[in-house]
Amino acid sequence: MDARMREERLEIGGIPVLIRGEAAEKAFLMIHGQGGCKEECRNFSELAASRSWQTAALDLPGHGERRGERGGLVPWNAVPELERVTRWARGRWASVALRAVSIGAWLGMLVCAGEKLSGALFISPLLDMAGLIRRMMQRAGVSEERLRRERIIRTATGEELSWPYYEYARCHPARVCCRPCEILHAERDALTDLATVEKFAAASGGRVTVMEKGEHWFHTPEQTAFMHRWEERALARLEVLS
Repeated sequence: MDARMREERLEIGGIPVLIRGEAAEKAFLMIHGQGGCKEECRNFSELAASRSWQTAALDLPGHGERRGERGGLVPWNAVPELERVTRWARGRWASVALRAVSIGAWLGMLVCAGEKLSGALFISPLLDMAGLIRRMMQRAGVSEERLRRERIIRTATGEELSWPYYEYARCHPARVCCRPCEILHAERDALTDLATVEKFAAASGGRVTVMEKGEHWFHTPEQTAFMHRWEERALARLEVLS
């Protein structure tokens, strides 16, 4: 990691944002996944800077500098915040693209479907949140009727099922937000299956890359090396197609 890379820290409406790279006309808005933080941008920002992109990464509710905030990471709070940051980014850079991970990809799609972005890189995107919640309900033996009645149910495995969250997910499915779109999927992703990814890619004109034996969370040395090679290729294609 290049510790000399220029960094700027600021807040947009109370949301911590980390900007990396020399001044440029284009930037990636980076949205992390569950348990992540804005500092995860550092490796990608170096690769992006080599192609004259800056990166702007934020902390989602309850993450990074915002740990301990009440409310946690729920979409009805996160989406308005992301809309605010996206408007700010569109005003600062001539060209804005999106790099988002897991739940961050779903949230980013909800925000950016109406925006004219320069492209998107999605890593392990959650493309069917309502379906994921239904599978969690099935594993726990919880029916829709019971969840509607009780509103919040804590399962034996410690998972929390929320009727408001399920309703929101059903009303806000993942949407095609921009083209070109590059998607990195893991063969052993337990949260989103390949059929769902391929269906979304067909609708979005996206390109799917699958890592054999990979997992939803790209975290081992082998997985992160694969992801970084994919990012290099995806960035090159983005420049050609955008």
